[in-house]
Amino acid sequence: QVQLVESGGGLVQPGGSLRLSCAASGSVFEVNTMGWYRQAPGKQRELVAGITSLGSTNYADSVKGRFTISRDNAKNTVYLQMNSLKPEDTAVYYCNAEARTTGWGLWDGYWGQGTQVTVSS
Repeated sequence: QVQLVESGGGLVQPGGSLRLSCAASGSVFEVNTMGWYRQAPGKQRELVAGITSLGSTNYADSVKGRFTISRDNAKNTVYLQMNSLKPEDTAVYYCNAEARTTGWGLWDGYWGQGTQVTVSS
């Protein structure tokens, strides 16, 4: 199995910055697309940013210009640098990865446990 372990959440004032990390471990043979989602209270989970194994990225309109997603393929780790944070960015942030455990296996989707980001003065 593949485990995703997130870190880096916390409480920050509006306008501040945070950096989230998510490392894939366990029986990882290969990781394809990785991404970050978030879910605020009473709202559906939404895509924040995604990145392919070749480095192509996409972002939600609400975070373009403020958030940057990156990855280290050697470490199977994805990062989310969040700048100019706003109260509306408050949510639980989840890491997602498409991975397989063997070279001939099927791709599967995996989720991290989530990390809380709170933007408040």
